[in-house]
Amino acid sequence: MAKANKSAHRVVADNRKARFNYEIKDSYEAGIALSGTEVKSLRTGKATIGEAYAGPMREELYLFNAYIPEYLQANRFNHEPKRPRKLLLHRREIDKLIGATQREGYTVVPLRIYFNDQGRAKVELGLGRGKKLHDKRETEKKRSWERDKARILREKG
Repeated sequence: MAKANKSAHRVVADNRKARFNYEIKDSYEAGIALSGTEVKSLRTGKATIGEAYAGPMREELYLFNAYIPEYLQANRFNHEPKRPRKLLLHRREIDKLIGATQREGYTVVPLRIYFNDQGRAKVELGLGRGKKLHDKRETEKKRSWERDKARILREKG
């Protein structure tokens, strides 16, 4: 019974600015090829993906600039914190994402890293186009109005 109440996904790293800086069109779930010390380090929950992005390298999709800190108990068998990590997707999805980035000017941005219910590390990727400054202002105005509206309704109700 305790397992049923447990959340299916345990989020390790969240890229909250991605939805502010990019207009996300599609999202994909990808596996990530990690070494043993990277998995142990991810379980401590100290990874950051704020400056990370995904891009092609040798007909594959890799996650660049994601910071997974070294696992302190691993001594000499540790990993490099910002190494490129291979993303595990179907060939059709890889071709679609690479094509969108090269032809249509989209960017593949990691939205979050989490462990699924089987305990495997997954990355949620968003295919998005960068927002212009006026779009960001419009988003901020909308968010501010929603916050004010909720506050007004709370006060009256």
